[in-house]
Amino acid sequence: MTCQEAERMVTPYINDNLSGEEVDAFLHHLETCKNCQEELEIYFMVDVGLKQLDRDSGAFDIAGALKERIEDSYARVGRLRTLKTLSYAVRTLAAMAVAVTVLLQFRIWLWP
Repeated sequence: MTCQEAERMVTPYINDNLSGEEVDAFLHHLETCKNCQEELEIYFMVDVGLKQLDRDSGAFDIAGALKERIEDSYARVGRLRTLKTLSYAVRTLAAMAVAVTVLLQFRIWLWP
C-alpha cells in the first residue's frame, strides 16, 4: 500500500467504514510509515475534538482513544483471520467427507 492510498483510508478508518482486509492493509502500512501515523493522529484529533466541542464534554484522552481504536482494530483483524482459517478448515473437512463417502459408495457398488 502506498502512502497516498493510506491517506485516502484515514477518514474511512476513523468513521469505521473499512472492510476487514482494508483495515489489515491500513494497519500494516501504519506499522512502517511514520508520516501516515502522524496523518492519522492529526485527523483523529480533529475529528474527536470537534465531536467533543459539539457535546460540550470535558477533558478527553484523544491519544489514548486512538491507541485503543488501533488495538481494537488489531483484535478485529485477528478475529477475521481466525474465522477465515476456520472457514477453510470446515470447507476442507466437508470436501474430504464427501470424497470418503463417494469412495465408500463405489466400494459397496463394485465389491459387494
